[in-house]
Amino acid sequence: MGEDEAIVVRLELLRQYQAQLLQIPAANFQEYDRNFLIHKATERLLQTAIEACLDIGKRIIAQERFRFPQDNQDVFSILGEEGIIPQTLCARLQDMARFRNLLVHEYAKIDNAIVYGILKKRLGDFDKFARAIVEYLERTADDQAVREHRTSYRVTRKRRSKRP
Repeated sequence: MGEDEAIVVRLELLRQYQAQLLQIPAANFQEYDRNFLIHKATERLLQTAIEACLDIGKRIIAQERFRFPQDNQDVFSILGEEGIIPQTLCARLQDMARFRNLLVHEYAKIDNAIVYGILKKRLGDFDKFARAIVEYLERTADDQAVREHRTSYRVTRKRRSKRP
């Protein structure tokens, strides 16, 4: 497949959106719920992060000539079927695609508690997706730019001290 600048650009945008989401200043749900600007900024950042994932998926599907997705959820189904993302992540990303549709088309029905839950518990799904895409690109290309982006998505784990 070779390097695909559109994918690399969207991986970088995804990283930026996630970094901005991690900076949302809401220590608890009540604080989040009271601040209209914070929850609207959160919704928009989540929407664009999900759209970046969808754009990446659609690009790979088109380049590899995989079957055509029926809808946004199907983009992640195809990536799972083709072994590009783990099946365990596939269902979580399909939920994100449904959530994106809610944000865009049914914005009057948005539940702030659900958005806050995603903000606090589901941002790691973006990391997992990006790592899977970078690993896929590395398998299919020998690109320095792709290898450089991999370092952005490596998991750094704290070492646990062994206690007697």
